[in-house]
Amino acid sequence: MELRELEAFLAVAEELHFGRAGERLYVSQSRISQLLRALENRIGATLVERTSRRVRLTPLGEQLFPELRAAYDGLHATIDAARDLARGLRGVLRIGFQGSVDEQTLNAVTAFRDAYPDSMIELVEIPYADPFGPLRRREVNAAMVLLPVEESDLVVAHVLPGRPQVLMLPTGHPLTRRAALSATDLTRVPLIGMTCLAPEYWRDVQTPPRTPDGRAIPGGPKVRTMQEAIAAVAAGRGGLLLCRTTAELQRRPDVTFVPVHGVPDSHLGLIWQRELSCARVETFARILAATPDPGLRAVM
Repeated sequence: MELRELEAFLAVAEELHFGRAGERLYVSQSRISQLLRALENRIGATLVERTSRRVRLTPLGEQLFPELRAAYDGLHATIDAARDLARGLRGVLRIGFQGSVDEQTLNAVTAFRDAYPDSMIELVEIPYADPFGPLRRREVNAAMVLLPVEESDLVVAHVLPGRPQVLMLPTGHPLTRRAALSATDLTRVPLIGMTCLAPEYWRDVQTPPRTPDGRAIPGGPKVRTMQEAIAAVAAGRGGLLLCRTTAELQRRPDVTFVPVHGVPDSHLGLIWQRELSCARVETFARILAATPDPGLRAVM
């Protein structure tokens, strides 16, 4: 049995038009006729009646069509499953994240699960102070981390849209009475930093030592996690620079955040280890890139 003959019959049965059936299969109308006659010769009966005015299935063709459609779809599903298995799409995909998961990433996770129900995807929180360690220890397959990433062994697969930054301060601090701050205002409050395993270039972006025009920003206490940083802010030990959407999720009565103008936006990127790239992470990256940015609740 030739698969192309079956495809020709299915196309004619669904289109009831030899020309459109040929367009679907990228062959000529005469080729569709040849394939259909070959199938009818194999079966020993006519499946399609064709006149100058119409095309219709014979009673045998009508009986065969739904059964053949189901069998053909099942064959394709089996081949697709085998291809996914060969490409490594089945299995567990662990995506690390810092702090909280933004809405665009969650939508991409849902789209991935819908497209590949046989592939399990897990979200794993990774330490803010150690953005690259979980990848290198192979605890996750990929991670959404704050940029920049300038590691030779890591690939930045996709960068999410930038988010404006704010300064989180203890409620009642004089600067909280302002509608917005400038980068120069950062010199008036020590910035809380992280006891961090990441390289210095990464730390300097998250907790800058100087304003864009070169003025020194005082350093505050070092903490290990985001929650420790927010607790330090509430205790009046300094301010915390972070993206606005993260701050929105961390609202509490003892802290307040104020927009800061004149500092670069905060960016998140999907990264993985170059030598451990696989079909699952590459496919997720493509889905994430194609997922619209809702512009809401995107966080670190």
